[in-house]
Amino acid sequence: MPYGTLYLIPVPLSADAAAASFTPYLGRVINAIDEYIVENEKTARKFLKQAGLETPQSELLIHDYGKHVRGNVDFTALFAGLLAGRDVGLMSEAGCPGVADPGADIVAEAHRNGIRVAPLVGPSSILLALMASGFNGQGFVFHGYLPIEKGERTRKIKSMEHAAHREKQTQLFIETPFRNNQLLAEILRVGNPQTRLCVACNLTAPDEQIISMPLQQWKKRQYDFHKKPAIFLIY
Repeated sequence: MPYGTLYLIPVPLSADAAAASFTPYLGRVINAIDEYIVENEKTARKFLKQAGLETPQSELLIHDYGKHVRGNVDFTALFAGLLAGRDVGLMSEAGCPGVADPGADIVAEAHRNGIRVAPLVGPSSILLALMASGFNGQGFVFHGYLPIEKGERTRKIKSMEHAAHREKQTQLFIETPFRNNQLLAEILRVGNPQTRLCVACNLTAPDEQIISMPLQQWKKRQYDFHKKPAIFLIY
């Protein structure tokens, strides 16, 4: 019996962006499968409903891959359906599975087992921010979270700035939302005034905010990104 397909199903980045986040094909996929591996069951069920799921949710088989169980996952149980020939969906808490996301481990395991992986079109905050920044979209690198320790964080910012200038390479990174303002202040303190900074905040939400300009202009105004999901880019 051939194996099933692991579908990578993107989830909206914000609560009010479902209609702009899924395609008709995604709707057909979710109505053809009834088994999912998810990072957050509540988020997953909400999105499936918004995306037009017709299958009663009581009939869904949902495997929890959240942070509380991730270190002790039974892949045999998790992949039983796929190995038996059933298609399964993989969903993150937000955005694209496997991109800055623990779902990458599920995808890697699927490949090790010879299971077909099918990524679906959907919102990626990294690519949306890059698209909207006006920075180099051919040469770029995503660093994830920066070091928490102040000295290490400063060195990392300077290192990224040098790479941006030397390689003409866009540098992308993120921070825990409640530390966004501290990170912005540090970038303004240590960065070259001519370095360009873009902050893409609350992407796809009604209050989406995308600001892109040199640091010397950033210093002339006050911005508040506290507790707002944001992506930082320097170039």
